[in-house]
Amino acid sequence: MKTIALFITVVLCLLIAGCARIGKGETLRNTITLSEPDSPFIALNIWIKAGSQNDPKGKEGLAALTAALLSEGSTQQDSYPQILSKLYPIAAEYDGTVDKEMTSFKGKIHRDNLETYYTLFKNAIVSPGFSEEDFKRIKTQTLNYVKQSRRFSNDEELSKELLYWQIFKGTAYEHPEEGYVKSVEAITLDDVKAFYTKYYTRDNTIVGIAGGYKADFAARVRRDFDALRAGNVETVPKPSPAPANGIKVLIVEKNVASTPVSFGFPITLHRSDPDFYAMMLADSWLGEHRTSVSHLYQVIREKRGMNYGDYSYIEAYPRGYATQVPPVNVSRRSQIFEVWLRPVAMTAPGTLHDRVLFAFRAALREVASLTEKGLTAESFETQRGYLKNYYVNFGNTVSRRLAYRMDDAFYGIPDPGFLASTPKGMDALTRDQVNTTIKKYLRSNGFWAVFITKDAEAFKQKLLAGTPTNISYAGKQPQEILDEDKIIASWPIPIKAEDITIMNINDVLE
Repeated sequence: MKTIALFITVVLCLLIAGCARIGKGETLRNTITLSEPDSPFIALNIWIKAGSQNDPKGKEGLAALTAALLSEGSTQQDSYPQILSKLYPIAAEYDGTVDKEMTSFKGKIHRDNLETYYTLFKNAIVSPGFSEEDFKRIKTQTLNYVKQSRRFSNDEELSKELLYWQIFKGTAYEHPEEGYVKSVEAITLDDVKAFYTKYYTRDNTIVGIAGGYKADFAARVRRDFDALRAGNVETVPKPSPAPANGIKVLIVEKNVASTPVSFGFPITLHRSDPDFYAMMLADSWLGEHRTSVSHLYQVIREKRGMNYGDYSYIEAYPRGYATQVPPVNVSRRSQIFEVWLRPVAMTAPGTLHDRVLFAFRAALREVASLTEKGLTAESFETQRGYLKNYYVNFGNTVSRRLAYRMDDAFYGIPDPGFLASTPKGMDALTRDQVNTTIKKYLRSNGFWAVFITKDAEAFKQKLLAGTPTNISYAGKQPQEILDEDKIIASWPIPIKAEDITIMNINDVLE
C-alpha cells in the first residue's frame, strides 16, 4: 500500500508540474528539472502563476509593469547600473515576460559563470529593490509604448491584439498585457509592491532548471525561492468568450499604405486534448507560421504576390513578427483559431480596399474549403512527414526545451512531455481522424475580423455592398489563376451594418 501511495503521489506531483526527482524516493516540490549533463549551459525559468488576467480593474498592465520592474530594475543588493556592469563581462542577461496567465523570468549562462549570474538572477525576483527611480523610468517606457509604439509602429501586431480584445470582451483576457493608456497612468509603486506581495509567493512559484547543472543545484534554487512568503492565490475563472453571431468587424481608421487583417473565433481545444495533434497537422497545412509550404501562403503570396505572408494558428502566438518558432510560456486555458494576413498594399491609388478584401475573401474561401472537404490523402501524408521533421526546431535550445516542460506543467501533460510525444502523436493519426477533427473545430462563419486601413467609412461601404473586389497584375498570369480570381472576388461576406465598428487609431486601447 505504501508503494502504491508513493507512486500516486509522484504521478500527481508530475502532472501538476509540482515536483522534480532529486534522488531515490525523493521529490522536490514545485520544481521542474531537465538534466542534459553534456551541456555547458544552465537554463533557468521561474514561473509565477499569475499574469494579466490578475490585473485589478482600472490597473490593467500591473502584472507586466511589476515583472518589468523586477527584470529591469535594482535589487536590495545592487542598483540597476551595477547589475548591468556585472552582467556585461559574462555576456549575460535575464528577462521577464507576462502573458494572460503566466509570468516567466528566464536566463541562460555558461556553467563557468553560474555563481555570479545566478546570484543576480535570484536577487531580481526574491529581493527586488522597488526603486522609485526605476519605477518612473519603466512606467514612462510603458506609457510611451501604449500611447505611441503600439499604435504607430506595428500595425500587424496591433490588429492581432485588437482581435483578442474583441473576442474576449468582458473576460479576464480582454485587455492587452501592457494595459491601456489610462490604466497604466493610474499605476503607482505601491500598486506594484502590493501585486508582488500577493502573487510572488513560494506556493505560487514554479522553479525550472535545465542543462548541465550539478546534482545539488536544483534543491538550492528551490530553497532560495522558498524565501518568498507563503500564500495561496485564488484561481481566476476560465474565460468563456461568447460565440460570434455572424461576422463582427472592427475597422481602425489610420493613414496607411497597406492593411493587415486578422480574423478568428474561440475554440475549445487545448494542447493536452486528444484532438490536438490532429488540429496541429491541419493548421500546419493551412498556415504554418512563416513557412512557404503552407496553403494560405501559396494561394495569397506565392501565386498572387499580395503580401509578405499568410498564416493560421490554434494557439496564442504573440509577437509572431519576431520569431520563426512558436512562443513559449504563453499557455492559456482559452484559445482562438486565428488567421493573420500580413499587410496587403495598394498597387495604385484607389486599389487598397479591393486588394484587402480580395485577400480576405481568399482566406475565407480556403478556411471554408478545408472545413468542408478536409485534407486529401496526399496532403495528409505530405504534411505529416513535413511536420515530424519541422517540429524539432521548436526545442532548438536548452532554454526552449525547459520552457516547453513548464508549459507541459500548465496543461498537465505527463512525461515525456509534448515535444517528445509529437512524433508518436503524428504517427498515430489517420486522415479520417484529422478531417473529423477539422469539422469539429473549424467554421467559415461566426467570427471576428480586424482591419487597420485608411478611409474606414469607404471600406465599410465596400464591405457592405458585397460587390466583387477584383485585382490586377503587373505581369501575365495563368488562365487558371484568373478564373479562380473571379470566384474569390465574389466570395460572399454576409455582414450587417450594425456589426461593423469604426475606431480612430488615437482612441485604440486608450
